Amino acid sequence: MTNPFDLTGKVALVTGANTGIGQGIAVALAAAGADIAAAGRSAPTETRAAVEALGRRFLSISADFGSTEPVQRVVDETVAGLGGLDILVNNAGIIRRQDSIAFSEDDWDAVMNTNLKTVFFLTQAAARHMLASGGGKVINIASLLSFQGGIRVPSYTASKSGLAGLTKILANEWAAKGINVNAIAPGYFDTNNTEALRADEARNRSILERIPAGRWGQPSDIGGAAVFLASGASDYVHGVTLPVDGGWLAR
Repeated sequence: MTNPFDLTGKVALVTGANTGIGQGIAVALAAAGADIAAAGRSAPTETRAAVEALGRRFLSISADFGSTEPVQRVVDETVAGLGGLDILVNNAGIIRRQDSIAFSEDDWDAVMNTNLKTVFFLTQAAARHMLASGGGKVINIASLLSFQGGIRVPSYTASKSGLAGLTKILANEWAAKGINVNAIAPGYFDTNNTEALRADEARNRSILERIPAGRWGQPSDIGGAAVFLASGASDYVHGVTLPVDGGWLAR
């Protein structure tokens, strides 16, 4: 019987794959058989080593997703370097923390541009290739704040709520054309974005008390969901935002 989770022969573009969740996803996709293009500002040295150790091809693309400038080039370099583009993982994102009453326009724009605007236009560029080549898979990395409000992160909450909506509209438009658009909403993961929370003893304790699994997520915990949404196993799954949160939303 054919393994529906097999990604052999597929090419995946993962943004922000140098560390954390992006790295965990890139390695999991490679373990399932995909070749990986990693796009972002920092050299993905560790990710390259892990992917190549699995026997998969790896392409590093330098790109700053704070603007839409690199989106078409990133798609073109992926296709030219690895021979196609079957899977797009929109993981690159930033966060700015400040009380809403004092939040600046610069911090608002920086987060919205990176987390939502550039994601849409990169997805658009990738989808043009996917539509011409017979289909593909798009996985947006949303957040628990696609469902909840959070505190002191107004632009992040707005961007991740918008990303959940974007996932639905693109699924509506592209599902019948062979492109699956879904999202993963990570819970509280041990990454650079949550360093300030983990360093705050009281906040760290309150978060852990709320998570039924009793621990922060590790980047490797996200891999299975990514492989599922990138593979033929999810061919009839469209427009879903899948929480991977240790049970946070269930409590």
